[in-house]
Amino acid sequence: MENNDIIAFGNLFDRSLTEDNKLLDRIAVRDYIINAEIGAFQSERGKKQRLRISVVLEVELNTEKQNDDVDKIISYDTIIDAIKNQLLIERINLLETFAERIAAEILKDANAKRAFVRVEKLDRIPGALGVEIVRTSDDNKDLIAHQEQHNEILDAPSPFLVFITNDIINSNELVLWLDALERIKSPVVICVEGLEKSYAFSKNKMAQRRIDLLGIEQNAWLLAGKDERCVVVSTRTELDWAIKNHQISIWAPSKIVLDAVNKPISVSAIDLAAWFSSSFSGSQILILGKKMFKGFVNIKRVTDL
Repeated sequence: MENNDIIAFGNLFDRSLTEDNKLLDRIAVRDYIINAEIGAFQSERGKKQRLRISVVLEVELNTEKQNDDVDKIISYDTIIDAIKNQLLIERINLLETFAERIAAEILKDANAKRAFVRVEKLDRIPGALGVEIVRTSDDNKDLIAHQEQHNEILDAPSPFLVFITNDIINSNELVLWLDALERIKSPVVICVEGLEKSYAFSKNKMAQRRIDLLGIEQNAWLLAGKDERCVVVSTRTELDWAIKNHQISIWAPSKIVLDAVNKPISVSAIDLAAWFSSSFSGSQILILGKKMFKGFVNIKRVTDL
């Protein structure tokens, strides 16, 4: 059999055979160029770059095309939508991850048998940097099973969101507040302010954004160090597991904020908490502490036990 890459991305008249010499039809989207924020390097954050994507999808022979019925065949839009949808879910660091998710999405169709996916960055060097993968419908079965397990986690109950101000964190009443939160039937997720004394300042907005996020995370770890019932979570997977298992969690925001497609404009602690609550269908935020925050309607304040 000829090299798979030559077959998939070479001459359009080249065709492939399965191991049992069965001929498959092909659907192709080639040299599709989009702008997206993607990449693991810091220099790639906060800016979009051009990606060139080619997908060749092998499918079972379909007699419906003889009837000229577009509703009964895999459409080119299926491939294009798979590309676009992956970029809407979350910010992706690796081209390999992007290619894998595109292949997994289009291979969900029962008629799809094998997918060739090539993704290239066009702005990193004078030429192109890229990856190519080949995945089959059998490869996709394990991914679907993993996704079903992930969906079970996503079906967990909505969390009870709490914003704890520094006057509570640094008070002798902290343990009593945590005792009260532990008695709540819903899983608890705590958001915190940044450190009270943070003298770091940068004129660069992106650098200051990271500094502010790190200040919140340092405070999260300080709170966790005061009581072993509190566990710091920084990824969506950790958070989903914690919610499902009714764990008291403290949100460390950097990764989720930086990887978000629709990033919050402000990284002040209370603004982030409001943005964060929107990912849980706008769950109300309970604020523990005496500090006042203006402009927020979806909050409830408690200052006394």
